[in-house]
Amino acid sequence: MIIGTPTEIKTNENRIALTPAGVNELTKRGHTVNIQKGGGIGSGFSDEEYIHAGAQILDTIEDIYASSEMIVKVKEPIEPEYKLIKEDQLVFTYFHFASHRPLTEAMINSGSVCLAYETVTNPDGSLPLLVPMSEVAGRMAIQEGAKYLEKPQKGRGVLLGGVPGVPPAKVLILGGGVVGTQAAKMAAGLGAQVTILDINLPRLRYLADVMPANVTTRFSNEYTIKQMIKDHDLIVGAVLIPGAKAPNLITREMLKDMNPGTVLVDVAVDQGGCIETCKPTTHEDPTFIIDDIVHYCVANMPGAVPYTSTIALTNATLPYAIKLADMGWEKACQMDIGLKNGLNVVNGKVVHKGVAEAFDLAFHPIF
Repeated sequence: MIIGTPTEIKTNENRIALTPAGVNELTKRGHTVNIQKGGGIGSGFSDEEYIHAGAQILDTIEDIYASSEMIVKVKEPIEPEYKLIKEDQLVFTYFHFASHRPLTEAMINSGSVCLAYETVTNPDGSLPLLVPMSEVAGRMAIQEGAKYLEKPQKGRGVLLGGVPGVPPAKVLILGGGVVGTQAAKMAAGLGAQVTILDINLPRLRYLADVMPANVTTRFSNEYTIKQMIKDHDLIVGAVLIPGAKAPNLITREMLKDMNPGTVLVDVAVDQGGCIETCKPTTHEDPTFIIDDIVHYCVANMPGAVPYTSTIALTNATLPYAIKLADMGWEKACQMDIGLKNGLNVVNGKVVHKGVAEAFDLAFHPIF
């Protein structure tokens, strides 16, 4: 199969979907891998490293799309890429369709096969291709939240871990999944007082067992959230519903109950966000303020640490990319139900229920 990896063109996105090691694994199996010139530089990988691994270097993004049967990338295609995607071309990337109707319609109109990292599943229902970037984003949520709590960044002026004689910051984490767990670990490690909210009691029991003493767990409901936001300094939105839009757990009205300078970090923003007032921002302009509350809503947080993120992502996606290249998408998805769950749009039809429901579109089961 001919596999193409373009340079990511989303603002401040420095990741690339394949490392030289990943290219080597594909080319030694007889596949052709085309890498766009300079595509790996942002992640610390030179064209020479890719050539040594067996890749062909193509000059333009148009060359990559035109020559490839399967596109492997990091972020969802943005508008300049829509016209480059061909009928029957397999596109393997993060899509997050349920939060973006124009993208969904563009991919329906393209006639391509869209296989989304974020809805591929393991037998236990977990999301293996979301995990590595969720781990990065969860840890970064605390790193960035701590920075924006500083007064020059319009935050409350609170040090996350406090100092002897001064209490630490209070961190509230909405969701106890991968993002929430990693955020809690980081915040706890810095000495903050951390509370994790979730609606899954078995998950809360597990977290209560494994987390350090400065992390507590609470069952999540509207009343509890309204009470807890009143005195927490940093609030992390870490709620995910696979393939569907995240629910709004914090509304615009609730901002008035928070202390001025409270920082909100909505990691779920690329799924529509779980904080009503959040809208996607970029690393170039990451924050905005509403009602004296600092909002950090960067939709590609792991893009700020591309060396770490690119390696972590390739580690997870490569086995699936190899399977797709070796077998073709139809046979691979028929043999692996978890990979089949990654199919979102196929030849003009929406085949993922969450996407269809988000936009009231017809749902077409596949196979």
